[in-house]
Amino acid sequence: MALVFRSTSDTASQWRAALEKHLPGLDMRVWPDIGNVSEIETAVVWRSPPGFLASFPNLRMIASLGAGVDHLFVDPTLPRHVPIVRLIDPYMTEAMSEYVLTQVLRLHRQDLAYHAQQREQVWRERTQPNASERRVGVLGLGELGSDAARKLVVMGFQVAGWSRREKRLPGIESFHGPAGLAAIARLSEILVCLLPLTRETESVLNATLFTAMPKGAAIVNAARGRHLVDDDLIKALDSGQLSAAVLDVFREEPLPGEHPFWRHPRIVITPHVAAATNAQTAAVAIVENLRRLAAGRPLVNVVDPDRQY
Repeated sequence: MALVFRSTSDTASQWRAALEKHLPGLDMRVWPDIGNVSEIETAVVWRSPPGFLASFPNLRMIASLGAGVDHLFVDPTLPRHVPIVRLIDPYMTEAMSEYVLTQVLRLHRQDLAYHAQQREQVWRERTQPNASERRVGVLGLGELGSDAARKLVVMGFQVAGWSRREKRLPGIESFHGPAGLAAIARLSEILVCLLPLTRETESVLNATLFTAMPKGAAIVNAARGRHLVDDDLIKALDSGQLSAAVLDVFREEPLPGEHPFWRHPRIVITPHVAAATNAQTAAVAIVENLRRLAAGRPLVNVVDPDRQY
């Protein structure tokens, strides 16, 4: 079974070592040196160009090198008959929860305000609510969102979660559907976006949502840049409707130097680092599906092409 590897950011040598550790003798071919395309049965990719996956006539499985699969569905020639498997890696889940907790605590403890006071040499204690008084909403209750929400509960926050379909998690108030989205916005003083990017969730962080949130609320977007309407965020911050935003993902990456996010005093920027793929741990999940495919067993973490996650 030949495997083709193509990525815009990952190091092929690291992935080869990680995969061969579990599958010695793996026939891994790194683009562009892929040989006979008819021999390729599996593709492990990140942001491959349109038409790339359709060029393999005997493809049997497509594996994403990241937690998201939206990069695959922008290809109009994507072979829809081939199963797509998501990457669910405990390391990435833990890393994302670390990031979410860091940023929620940063907002909860008014870090941006204190940094502004430091620049102005102002010594002033600000009123600090307890975590138990702070309401945090999490958009997306998949592997990443559920783990982050549970850990926020442990920290003492009042936590609510939203998903397209109803989900129930202990200690977490759950909302779903369009009405639920408006409801969680109304109660969230800090709103964290960990949604998959689909046709339904694109631009979900918009003026309507921001207006529904409590005045002075804040957002954290660690999902995808296309979840956020950039101009709507700037207006919400400038009007005081929102007090702060922490952004790890952007519509264009790297974020262009002329983008107003760089200079806005109420925006914290990190360069898409919330939960980077780790080849050593992620290889275990990919190898599991390679073994299942070879044995004719059902694959795990298969994407629903209609939902796109």
